[in-house]
Amino acid sequence: MATALCLDQPAICAADVARGTTRLLMRHDYQAIPELPVDGGRRVDLMALDGRGQIAIVEIKVSRADLLGDGKWPDYLAHCDRFYWAVPAGFDLSPLDADAFLPARTGVIVADRYDAVIVREAACVALAAPTRKRCTLAFARRAARRLTALVDPDGMPPVG
Repeated sequence: MATALCLDQPAICAADVARGTTRLLMRHDYQAIPELPVDGGRRVDLMALDGRGQIAIVEIKVSRADLLGDGKWPDYLAHCDRFYWAVPAGFDLSPLDADAFLPARTGVIVADRYDAVIVREAACVALAAPTRKRCTLAFARRAARRLTALVDPDGMPPVG
């Protein structure tokens, strides 16, 4: 997730966008995990799994420079059925309409600390069964590891 500090900043930070977006996803029957590694050494800002096993990835951007400088996001499309950009209210959405950001494929979420709204729905492009299984297992194992760390933080081996 973009690393903008929240301390005494009037502008919304990435953690705020993540929180509001997670609340929106929950209302749509998705359970989300932040900062999830995927194949290829990348780490997505949010990955969410719904009750039918569909996977959504959300890339959070709080600055235009971060959005325009991000060349890694197309790699995420191979790990999800739906891909969304999540941005704070007031963010200039016009770059997300450019062909380079695949507006026919990617959705847009506008969020604050308390809630979010989908302003453009993401197209659903079904994952192949082996890819879905791999991504779902990675999601489940990471979720279990994080829960275990809450119960026994000293007993967890480092994650490589």
